Amino acid sequence: MKTFKLENEPKIETGFKTPDHYFENFSIKMMEQLPKNEPKVISIFQKRKTLIIAAAAVLVLALMIPILSPSSTDKKELDATALENYITYQSNVNQYDLINVLETEDINNIKTGIVLEDETIEDHLSVNSNLENLILE
Repeated sequence: MKTFKLENEPKIETGFKTPDHYFENFSIKMMEQLPKNEPKVISIFQKRKTLIIAAAAVLVLALMIPILSPSSTDKKELDATALENYITYQSNVNQYDLINVLETEDINNIKTGIVLEDETIEDHLSVNSNLENLILE
């Protein structure tokens, strides 16, 4: 391989040349080309007022959301059927657990005077196929 010496190789001209006295008159020519009218000045305080008004509007809207939206946290009363179905289908709850949880007031509320005729009881027992289970309970 030949040794490459940068100083001995012919140099390529760049092709770009600046005209004579270009930088001496550059600032004068540039100032002549600029527009004469002054730019419009926008005050910072005017933008600040609109920002404050916008922030206040957002704050008011954020505070009004809980008031205007319908609340879904209303307590709903449990109906007796839903409660009975829940207790029936929960395998870990038995009658002894319910007896331990009941208070005397609840027991007194349960003791209502239900008058059943003999015919009603006979009809129920004749239709019910789990007669043995009822006798064992």
